[in-house]
Amino acid sequence: MDMTLRSAGAGARLDRLPLGRFHRRVMMLVGIGMFFDGFDIYVAGIVLGATIKSGFATLGDAAAFISATFVGMMLGSIITGFLGDRFGRRFTYQFNLAVFGLASLAAAFAPSMTVLIALRFIIGFGLGAENVVGYATLTEFVPPAARGRWLGFLAVIVVTGLPIALLLGYALVPHFGWRVMFVLGGIGALFVWRLRKSLPESPRWLESAGRHAEADALLSRIEAEAEAELGHALPAPSPRTAEAPQTLGALFAPPLVSRLILGCIALIVINTLIYGFITWLPTFMVKQGLSVASSFGYSLLMALGAPIGSGIGALAADRVGRKPTIIGASAVAIGFGIAYPFVRDPAVLAAVGFGLTVPIYVLVAVLFGIYIPELFPTEIRLRGAGICNMFGRGATIVTPFMVVSLFNTYGVGGVLTLMVGLLAVLILTTAVLGIETRRRGLEIIAHDGEDRVPVVVQA
Repeated sequence: MDMTLRSAGAGARLDRLPLGRFHRRVMMLVGIGMFFDGFDIYVAGIVLGATIKSGFATLGDAAAFISATFVGMMLGSIITGFLGDRFGRRFTYQFNLAVFGLASLAAAFAPSMTVLIALRFIIGFGLGAENVVGYATLTEFVPPAARGRWLGFLAVIVVTGLPIALLLGYALVPHFGWRVMFVLGGIGALFVWRLRKSLPESPRWLESAGRHAEADALLSRIEAEAEAELGHALPAPSPRTAEAPQTLGALFAPPLVSRLILGCIALIVINTLIYGFITWLPTFMVKQGLSVASSFGYSLLMALGAPIGSGIGALAADRVGRKPTIIGASAVAIGFGIAYPFVRDPAVLAAVGFGLTVPIYVLVAVLFGIYIPELFPTEIRLRGAGICNMFGRGATIVTPFMVVSLFNTYGVGGVLTLMVGLLAVLILTTAVLGIETRRRGLEIIAHDGEDRVPVVVQA
């Protein structure tokens, strides 16, 4: 083997690749599975409304259904972190997708609400796991100059599940019942499970696990495909110091502990924003005097802010950087959040709500999809991201109770005060603890987070 390749390591060899068919194939295989993840997260509200209306469930059952989802997602986030770092990204992704798909199909035939709640816990486990391993997997393949953009567009794919779930739910559930939504999610997940057999393992993970021969063989195939597409040889990779071996304990010592704290706070904030405001928008609007039909129409309009905001986040992360995008989007959301409780005109209310939704989903793309997976070394990347997601998902368990209490006591203004306060905390934490990862190789970020010379790759 060429000694330059031998000394470069997986990271340097991957980072100097031009974006091409191989990257698009990995994006497709990861993205289509994560679309069904996003789709199923937003199916819950549609299913609960239908089950309550038909008498299949009570309000108490609905609360248990939601709690089971979030508890499952919390456990799935942390457990998959350990599985993914121990057994690899590909195995863990396939395992989680199978769990999610089979449980979704079983839920379509649930004979009682008790069984449906139990199955929803299993579905939630798969959902929480998919979110952690999906973003981390793509992170380890895409070169630094385009990593933010590609991970951000993966988030766009995920949040597109929101408007599509709403449209399909209102089109199909009145005619076929709520069970059809689980059939769609389950069949889609198992179809992707079949496709994903061709998903390659991460060479970075193979190298970190000491499986150097497998990593080199896979990298050689990827490089040969890239050279055939280019029509000429690839440039030699720059020799790069490999990541030092890391254990779980490294997450709780400098410099990684500050990143772990930042990641936990960031995901607590963004999960609370989604499940404490976005999912409650129809209820808030009805309480503010809109009809149920108008509420749905405006909610659908705001749901379109999800892919728009995620797309903005994808572009901004690489162009202006992760930290400025997080701080800027948070500041914009604070502005709209302060204005929202004082709006009375329905059209203006929808416009302000849309304006608030967009920066929230900028944060969804940057935090979930781009920034958090970048912060941790390969050997403990999924465990670091899994711990952050565990705290974020854990916050969703108590969020509904906080929202109800604040709304009953102070109205929508009380809810928005909480959201604005959390966004202020996110700005402060990012400014103090955050590192800038834009256009920096993962190995350099893992070392000290301060790459003085940006890595330049063909994008």
